[in-house]
Amino acid sequence: MPVRTFPSHLSALPLRPLALAISLALGAGLSHAADDMQAAADDSTMPTITVTGAHEDSYTARRSASASKLDLSLRETPQSVSVVTRAQMDDFRLDSVNKVLAQTTGVTVEEVETDRSYYTARGYDITNFQYDGVGIPFIFGNVMGGLDTAIYDRVDVVRGANGLISSTGNPSATINFVRKRPTEGLAASAALTLGSWNTRRLDADVSTPLSTDGKVAARFVAAHQEGDSWLDRYSPGKDVAYAVVEAKLTNDTTFTAGHTYQKTKAKGGMWGALPMYYTDGTQTNYPISTSTSADWSRWNTETNSTFAELTHRFNPDWSVKSTLTYTRANSNSQLFYVYGTPDRATGDGLYSYPSKYNSNNEQSLFDISATGKFDLAGRRHDLTFGASWSRSKLHDVSYYGQGIGTALPNGTAFDGSYPIPTFDASTDGSAYSDKRKNAFAAARFNLADSTKLLAGVNTVKVDSKGAAYGVSKSTSQSDTTPYLGLVQDINRHVSAYASYAEIFNPQSDTDANGQTLAAATGKSLELGVKGELFDGRLNLSGAVFKIRQQNLAEAAGTTATFKTIYKGVDSESTGFELEASGEVARGWQASAGYAQLRIKGNDNDARTFIPRKQFHVSTTYLVPAVPKLKVGANLTWQDDIHLAVGDTIDLRQGAYAQLGLMASYDLTKNVSLSLNLNNATDKKHLTSLYWDQSLYAAGRNGSATLSWKY
Repeated sequence: MPVRTFPSHLSALPLRPLALAISLALGAGLSHAADDMQAAADDSTMPTITVTGAHEDSYTARRSASASKLDLSLRETPQSVSVVTRAQMDDFRLDSVNKVLAQTTGVTVEEVETDRSYYTARGYDITNFQYDGVGIPFIFGNVMGGLDTAIYDRVDVVRGANGLISSTGNPSATINFVRKRPTEGLAASAALTLGSWNTRRLDADVSTPLSTDGKVAARFVAAHQEGDSWLDRYSPGKDVAYAVVEAKLTNDTTFTAGHTYQKTKAKGGMWGALPMYYTDGTQTNYPISTSTSADWSRWNTETNSTFAELTHRFNPDWSVKSTLTYTRANSNSQLFYVYGTPDRATGDGLYSYPSKYNSNNEQSLFDISATGKFDLAGRRHDLTFGASWSRSKLHDVSYYGQGIGTALPNGTAFDGSYPIPTFDASTDGSAYSDKRKNAFAAARFNLADSTKLLAGVNTVKVDSKGAAYGVSKSTSQSDTTPYLGLVQDINRHVSAYASYAEIFNPQSDTDANGQTLAAATGKSLELGVKGELFDGRLNLSGAVFKIRQQNLAEAAGTTATFKTIYKGVDSESTGFELEASGEVARGWQASAGYAQLRIKGNDNDARTFIPRKQFHVSTTYLVPAVPKLKVGANLTWQDDIHLAVGDTIDLRQGAYAQLGLMASYDLTKNVSLSLNLNNATDKKHLTSLYWDQSLYAAGRNGSATLSWKY
C-alpha cells in the first residue's frame, strides 16, 4: 500500500528569548541551599502502586546512554533528552506508544488513520525507533498497528539530530525503547482493566531466577486487550508476549536473549479518513463516531522480533557490547477507502476504492560497540566507538477490488454497507531491499573539572535496490557527519551546553521526471541549560535550537494512478523547549514541558499541520492524610493548526486542551484499585491535519484497573 502523502506548506512565528530557558534551570538551581538539598536527598520516597514489575517510583531517570552510548546523567548530556518512565506509564495507563509520545515535550502524534501514525518533533518527521539503543529507520516512514508498551521499563526521547547513534534520519528525534530485564529474586504482578466501549485488558509480568545461584534469570511479560471503540464498526484488539533470559557466563560476561511478539487485529479499521471539506469550500463537521470503513474491513499486523546480546567487561574501565536482532513484520488487510468531495446539501460526490493488501518486512541488524576510558594530558577521558550492519527487505502487494470509482450516495460512504468485492481488478506492489553500513567514534574529553567536550564522527553507506509500485528504489548514497557537544558546569547542580550536528538522510523518492532525489542534508545547532536537584530526583532543562535542512523530499502532487511525486525543498526550523521531570516534593511526581517553534521554507509557511506551541503536564501526589491514596492529573494543550488545500481551501483545527484524571488506592499490601478518566471535558477535535482527510479523537472515556503485585 503506497504511503499516502500530501504537500506541506511553509510559516514563521516569533520566538521568545533564550533568557526564558536559562532562567528556568539556573534560577531553580540557585534557589535551593545545599543543606535543603541534602535533607531532601535523605528523605525516602513513598512506594507507588505498579502494574508490572518492580521499578523506581520516579518520573525521571538518573542516567541515559540514548544520545551517545556513554552512560551519562541527563545534565551531562549535551542534547535534549526526555524520559517517560514505567511509573508514569502505569499511573496514566499509557499502554501504547501513541499515548506515551503524546505526553512528551515537543512531540506530535499524527494519527492519520485508525491504525497508522506519523510522529514529528522540531518540525520534522520522526523515523528512528531504537530498542536498547539499536535500530534502523522505519521502512514506510510511519508505524502500522498500535505498538504496546507493556514490555518496556521506560522510553527515552532524544530530540534533535542524533548524529552519533542514528547515523541517518531527520533532525527531529530518536525514540529509544528500553526493554524490561530480569530483576533480582522472584517478582510478579498482574492487572485487569475494564474500560469504556467494552474494553478489557489483562497484563501479567513475572521475573524469576532459573538457577539456584541466581546467575541465570528470566522475565516474562504478556498482555491481551480487546473491545470496541468510539468509532462505528471499529473494534481493535492485540496480544503481546515477551520473554527474555539473562545468563552471567562469568563475572565479566553476560549473555541475554529475548523474543517479542505482538499481534494486532483491527476490525472495521479505516484506510484514509473522513473528507474534510465540501464542494463549496466549507469544512465538514461529522459526529465523532463517523467512519468510512465497511462491515468487512480489517487490518491485522503481526511482529516477531528476536535479539541476542553479549556484553563483556575487560576491566573496570573497558567493556564491549554486541547485539544481533532479527525482526519479521507481516500485515494483511481488506480495506475500504473513500475519496472525493461531498456536496453539502446532498452528500453526493464520494466514491469507493476497495483494496486488499499484504506485506512482509524482514530486518536483520548487527551492532557492536565498545566504551572505556583513557588518559591524556594528565586527565581521564571517555571513549566509545562501534559499527553496525543492517538489511531490510520488503515485499508487498495490493489487490485492487472490483468497483473502484462506484458512487456512494445517500450516506452510504459512512454506514458500512458497501458489499465486499472480489479483489481481482489489478495488482501492484513493492519488492526492494536496503543495506546500511555505518561506523562511529566519539570521545568525551575532560578539558577541566567543570568542562567536558564530546566530539565524534559517524560514517554511513546506504544501498537500495528494487522498486515500489512501479517506481525505482535503487540508489547508493554515503556520507560522513561530525558531532560536537560542549558542557560547562555553572555549579554542582546546573550546567550549560551547546551541541552541533550535521544531517544526512538518504532518499529514494522520485520527482516529476522520475529521477531519484539526492540525500537531504543540513545542520543542527542547540544551546541549553540543565539543572539537577535533590540528588538527581528532579531534572530541569531549557534549550533553543536552529535547524537548516536542504533538499528534503516533500509531496508535490499525485499522478493519475494515485502515485505521489516529490520535490526537494529547503527549510529552517527554530524554537525553544522547557522541561521539568521528577520529584518536586516528597510524594509529588511531575513531568511537564513546553515547546515552541517556527518553520520556514522557500519564504513560505512550512508544515502548518504541526502546532507551533505545545504544553503538557502529568503529575501525581501521595495524599499524606490518606497514605494509601494517590491522585493525579495530566493535561495536554496545543495551539491551532491548519492545512491549505489548493489556493482557496484552508482546513483548520482550533487550539484545544485535553484533561485526564487518575486516582489509585491500596486495598491491601499487594492489591490496589485505580481509576482513570481521559478527555474529562469531552473536547471534540481532529486527530491530525497531516493529510486533507482526518478523523475525530475519542470523547470522554475511562477505565478501572485492579492490580496485584508480589
